[in-house]
Formats: sequence, C-alpha cells, structure tokens
Amino acid sequence: MLKYLMFYEDRGLEIAYAEGQYVWDFNGVKYLDMHTGHGVAFLGHRNPHIVKALIEQLSKVATVSTSFRVRVREEMLEILSKIVPSKFEYAYLLNSGSEAVDFALKVSRAVSNRKKIVHFTNSFHGRTFGALSVTSSLKYRKGVEPLLPEVYQAKFNSVEDVEKIVDESTAAIIVELIQGEGGVNIASKEFAKVVRERASKTGALLIIDEIQTGFGRTGTTWLFEQYNIVPDILLAGKAIGGGFPVSVAFLPHEIVSKIEPGLHGSTYGGNPLACAAVKASTEVLLQDSVPRQAMEKGEFLISSLKARLKDVRIVRDVRGSGLMIGIDLRFEPTKLVKCLQDNKILALKAGVTVLRLLPPYLITMNDINYVVEVIGKCIEEFSTRNAG
Repeated sequence: MLKYLMFYEDRGLEIAYAEGQYVWDFNGVKYLDMHTGHGVAFLGHRNPHIVKALIEQLSKVATVSTSFRVRVREEMLEILSKIVPSKFEYAYLLNSGSEAVDFALKVSRAVSNRKKIVHFTNSFHGRTFGALSVTSSLKYRKGVEPLLPEVYQAKFNSVEDVEKIVDESTAAIIVELIQGEGGVNIASKEFAKVVRERASKTGALLIIDEIQTGFGRTGTTWLFEQYNIVPDILLAGKAIGGGFPVSVAFLPHEIVSKIEPGLHGSTYGGNPLACAAVKASTEVLLQDSVPRQAMEKGEFLISSLKARLKDVRIVRDVRGSGLMIGIDLRFEPTKLVKCLQDNKILALKAGVTVLRLLPPYLITMNDINYVVEVIGKCIEEFSTRNAG
C-alpha cells in the first residue's frame, strides 16, 4: 500500500470533522483551531455560504479552459473589484501562493527587461524554485541550490540596506509586511515607506505578498492599507478561497500591457470552482465585516495575552495585527505546541522561537479567554520545569 509523502511533522491527530472555528477527531473530541491550515480556514471551516456556492457551481460546470467564458468568473471579478484599489484592473487566478509568487517574478523580469530581484531576511514566499529563490531560510534551500540567479537579500526593516541594494538594475522587490513563517516580524512604517519610494525611484516593481496577511486577517482587507502604500503587484491566497486551493495576482494595466501572450498559463488556474469559491469568500468578507471583526478580536486577544504573560520571564514579546499573532519565547516552542494540543487547542510555530496563532474570524470571547488561560498555564509549567 502506498504511504503519503510527509514534509510536515505528523501531529498524531486524525481530523474527522470541521465546522467554524472547531475540528473534531474520530473519538468526537473537539479542538479549537488556531492553526487553520496555515491560515487557510480564516473564514471558518466549511463556511456554509462558500460550501453552497461550490455545490451549485459543481452542478453546472467544474472544469473549463480560460479560453472559454463562464459567468461565475465575471461575477467573481465584479465583486473582487470592490476590495482592491482601482489601479488593479486585472486579476489572474492560480492554484497556490507559491505559484502566484513565481508568476509575479516572471512578469517582473519580462516587463522590465531587468533581472535583479530583491527579497529580505526571514522571508518566506514558498517552495517552488522561483518562490524558494526569494525565501531566506537555508533549511528550505538546502540541497536544491543553485536557484534563480541575480537574486539579492536585504535586511528586513533596514532602510539603509534597501537604499544600498535596490538600484536601476532591479526588476522587483518582494516583501511581506508581516513575515509569517519567518517569526511574525512586523515591518516598520518607515521601512515600508522607503521600500515603496525606492521602487518608484528606480523603476523596480514592488510585489507585496499578502498570501497570509491579506483578505481581512490583519484587521484591514489588505495589510498594505495600514501603511498608506500600494504595491505594483498584489498577491493573495490562503483565506481568499475559503478553503478551496486558489491564489490571485492583481495587476495594473500598465504592467499587463507589456506582457507577451503565452508568458504564463495554468491548467487549473481560474477554473469555475475556484471562481465560485473566491466570489463567495469575498461576499462573506463584505457581508460579515470580517476585517473589523478581526481587528476587534485581535486587539482583545493580544491585550489579554500581554496582560497574562507580562511577568513571565521566558516570554520576550507578544506581537501581531488583527488575528495574526506571534508569541516570541526564549525557547523553541515545539513542546508548547504539544501542550496546547493536549489541551484541545491547535497552533503552530513560526521562525525559531515563536508560537503563531492564526484563528478564524469566528472565534468568540469565550474562545479567546480559554486560549489565553491555556497558553499562560502551559508556558508557566514549562518555565517551572526548567527553573527546577
């Protein structure tokens, strides 16, 4: 019998059912999901509006080339236009965040006639060859280099590095305004401003990767709104499909007009089911005021965690925006993740020492109070054992 090839650790838990912010194992034990498939289920597991839209579309047509028109694609584009700046006149659907990154890098080189690409320390943009080339961690790159040539790394949050490395030979700068996998590291307002200004001055394209931060999670529809900047290419994924595997690249006419036909293609990209999922997810985002809920609940969760952990020496920091939160510790958090799972909470790591929380917007105040209490208890137990 075949075995599934595992690249993630086996958490020893078989999920039988999921709904909203909860999952259940085969014994009927309920868990609060603060992992959500690395942030995918931000709109809740099996959101009924999205499930209904997928079933309805599946009963009509599931697969058709983008050479042919389908009504759901036009309906999706109409509602998507309500949540992105007007400069973005085009949306291109792909299947994963990593694929969207690869597409953006290809476009940047093709339309600029330049080769140099700049990314940042602690970045994570995916594991395909293009995306991996702008992912900084050596553990993901080991054994598969050389990757793309003429890719340069600048220090995250370093204005000096941006001004030194980004020049007139740069095709693109790619950045996460909050680095998820890298440790929930938050870009400063000054850094983001300089990145935008430097890109404009040199003619480089600014790609903002909002695959994890975007679509309401960080308290605004897009995190870049909080920085008063706009990218040249915007990448979205994870939550935008409500659980369906899809990513989106948003582009302005000035870039699209320079793309040669046949530069890129995708067998499944923009398929009717993906379009139905994105359309329905956007409807949920707007109808339920998801960004506002994420901001309010996130502020309460962060302030509660800070109050609960303020006197715990092995906690360095609690940081985040909306419902993307990191607790920076003085130890590697694998045992803490296990303690939370033993107490019926699913969470994940980020960077080397950060516990990451990516809950759905549906979490309640009771959920938050339980999470804060369990995290505090687990960390204090760990601190006591090590002190002894």
